[in-house]
Amino acid sequence: MAITSANQLELLQTAEAVAREKMIDPDLVVQAMEESLARAAKSRYGSEMDIRVSIDRKTGRATFTRVRTVVEDDALENYQAELTVAQAKQFLDDPKVGDTIVDEVPPVEMGRIAAQSAKQVILQKVREAERDRQFEEFKDRVGTIINGQVKREEYGNVIVDIGRGEGILRRNEKIGRESYRPNDRIRCFIKDVRRETRGPQVFLSRTAPEFMAELFKMEVPEIYDGIIEIKAVARDPGSRAKIAVISYDNSIDPVGACVGMRGSRVQAVVNELQGEKIDIIPWNEDQATFLVNALQPAEVSKVVIDEEAGKIEVVVPDEQLSLAIGRRGQNVRLASQLTGLDIDIMTEAEESQRRQAEFEERTRLFMDTLDLDEFFAQLLVSEGFTNLEEVAYVDLDELLVIEGVDEDTAGELQARARDHLEEQNRKALEHARELGVEDSLVEFEGLTPQMLEALAEDGIKTLEDFATCADWELAGGWTTVDGQRVKDDGILEKFDMSLEEAQTLVMTARVLLGWVDPTEIEDDAEDEADAEEEEGEEEAGA
Repeated sequence: MAITSANQLELLQTAEAVAREKMIDPDLVVQAMEESLARAAKSRYGSEMDIRVSIDRKTGRATFTRVRTVVEDDALENYQAELTVAQAKQFLDDPKVGDTIVDEVPPVEMGRIAAQSAKQVILQKVREAERDRQFEEFKDRVGTIINGQVKREEYGNVIVDIGRGEGILRRNEKIGRESYRPNDRIRCFIKDVRRETRGPQVFLSRTAPEFMAELFKMEVPEIYDGIIEIKAVARDPGSRAKIAVISYDNSIDPVGACVGMRGSRVQAVVNELQGEKIDIIPWNEDQATFLVNALQPAEVSKVVIDEEAGKIEVVVPDEQLSLAIGRRGQNVRLASQLTGLDIDIMTEAEESQRRQAEFEERTRLFMDTLDLDEFFAQLLVSEGFTNLEEVAYVDLDELLVIEGVDEDTAGELQARARDHLEEQNRKALEHARELGVEDSLVEFEGLTPQMLEALAEDGIKTLEDFATCADWELAGGWTTVDGQRVKDDGILEKFDMSLEEAQTLVMTARVLLGWVDPTEIEDDAEDEADAEEEEGEEEAGA
């Protein structure tokens, strides 16, 4: 096949037809044709030649040129595509290294093999351009809902026609009891778009919490307008869900707006999700209030929050326990996902038993250590005293408010408590020294004898050992492993040491050892304070 005047315009017409069919830029198709013709010409003139083809975008005329580059004498390697400065003087008046000499060469006759090769090049370039176009189109639509048509099902995964491409709805992203047949209409959430060798992969979902949020945004104009915001969503796909909303307009009830007239808005979402029951909950900044709302329809008697551990205890009436937990733990599990806290639910009877056990334990402590009768020990516990330190070092007036306690009795109580604590400290320090604790750690301010004993039992016996500890190793903490919160026990955690206290002690030890410059710590503290102040000003401005 030769590129003659008869078929010059056909090149452009073919390029436009292919571009229109594949919805890509016609110029990309023409460039692919130029590359394929250049490859065919190289097979005719020699692969070492630098043959280039240019197709006129108006007339369709293809121009074949041979390009040679001027190089240094000792750099000449390819005689077909390079020439020296001396050789270039035949073509240029003042040739320099890097100059190019372009000669037009006759068009080539394309045989069957060359034509087939050219066709493969064009198809490959067109496919690449089509994939790039698809990726650019869908990557900006991640996080939105798309309507599609089911094409087929492969190993439980549904292939969906989404217009200018295909999406895949995996088995684990389908709502459990859903089944689809070819040509069924389907609405999905675009969860991810990845560029892969076989083309862009569009991953769809119908189980993602964001899918429900986007459905509500479509059904509730106030959410779309930003008057109502969806703060959190928790789903058990196909069964039940909880969604927390807040209104920034006092005149609009967020729950009522999402439910709609006679439940029309929420029902539209429920129908799309195959009957999934949806609890719409008012969001609240106060964690306890928010949790009480999240556990609806169960009633809550009391909430105890452990912010450091990220856990929360909820007390419910005995008859409300099964309702609060839900079938197979569904209600409490969704409430936990919604609040981001681990929730322990107990009945009022169980909490009463626990409080009684604590009361008896503290009573026994005071009876054994202060040599008190049961009645007097119970009086101390009833007044809120929980340990010997509180009795030993509390203001004397706080002991005098106890019925039957005068100054002499209060003084005797404190003396007994202090004597017992001093004896405990003496024994703990002796044991710590027996375990090998050095004076550098004993004399370090901020550690009690019991703490020294606990550290020694864990192999920390010098100030250097202590300075190498991380704050969480001392105070304990929580880490997330595979989506589950796991407790990290701290060496000094039983002494109620916080992470901040542990960090201060460790940094002080490092300063004493000369490992850290104290001025750097001060600078860091000032930077943190400035950052917090700026953040506070931004929030106030907002």
